[in-house]
Amino acid sequence: MNRYQIIALIIMAIFYSIYLTKMLFQKKKGIETDQMAKGKSDRKRFIIELIMKIATICVVIAELLSILYGHSMLKYNGKVIGIVLGIIGVIIFFLAVITMGDSWRAGIAENEQTSFVQNGIYKISRNPAFLGFDLVYIGILLMFFNWFLLLFTLWAIIMLHLQILEEEKYLPTVFGDEYRAYKQKVCRYFGRKTWKFFVPCGILIIGACAWYLFMYQ
Repeated sequence: MNRYQIIALIIMAIFYSIYLTKMLFQKKKGIETDQMAKGKSDRKRFIIELIMKIATICVVIAELLSILYGHSMLKYNGKVIGIVLGIIGVIIFFLAVITMGDSWRAGIAENEQTSFVQNGIYKISRNPAFLGFDLVYIGILLMFFNWFLLLFTLWAIIMLHLQILEEEKYLPTVFGDEYRAYKQKVCRYFGRKTWKFFVPCGILIIGACAWYLFMYQ
């Protein structure tokens, strides 16, 4: 097992340990963290959460198989960028889970009243936990790039995005104008809407990384 395989497994172990530890602590308090495809009044919401749950399980299997296989179609640069993105994803996810406290749920909790959190990392991202998932997925993909893993990674990321859209429809029915005002100030994934320079700078950075990644293999 080489160093990249070990690093990838450590990233995954820490990431999912955060997830499972949070679930365990909430369970001890009588809180059911996993609300995916449970008690849904809307059929579309149920289907999206069910498929999302399947996708997020399948992508982990695909990641582990790719890591164990050990081969990547990308070389050193891709692996380094992948490691950086994976670590950032873990940090963002940890901050999101800690900041949400006992209001954190996986899926929409229609039958529970949770607090509306907009402090900490939620000041610069409406969905930092989802962003953390995406960055870890993309990080592992870049470390062990293959078409099989790409397929499952895209599937998982698309389903997470669809889940975000469902939550954005649901949250105003619970938190009303407070959520609508928050939505006007904070971006879906990262940034505040007053940061006028953010989009062009973000596009420039992503473009530079992509150019570096594929031109200097």
